[in-house]
Amino acid sequence: MINADGERLDLPDALTDIMYRAAELLADGRPVTVLPDEEMLSTQAAADILNVSRQYLVRLVDTGELAGEKVGSHRRLRAADVAAFKAVRDAKRTSALDRLSSLSEDAGGYELEIKQR
Repeated sequence: MINADGERLDLPDALTDIMYRAAELLADGRPVTVLPDEEMLSTQAAADILNVSRQYLVRLVDTGELAGEKVGSHRRLRAADVAAFKAVRDAKRTSALDRLSSLSEDAGGYELEIKQR
């Protein structure tokens, strides 16, 4: 990478990967947020990241499905915990969709029926 002064900087591979992925998402018109793992999020911020309602997120915290802590009367969640929950949830969804697609293929659900006149 070249900085503003024209000096070449060597970046760690992990940072290069993050920047490349962020650039892909931004090119697709998707928002990108970078947070430190220890960042504490409000329930609304965490719900926005997970694309769920705040009420549903509170229920996840209250049932222990998602780690969170009470600070006064408010709940706070670590960004790392929210990211881990999202990764597991997304992997489960992908697996379920792959299974559904496979079952549909096995049942002939993707074969086109051509009508002859």
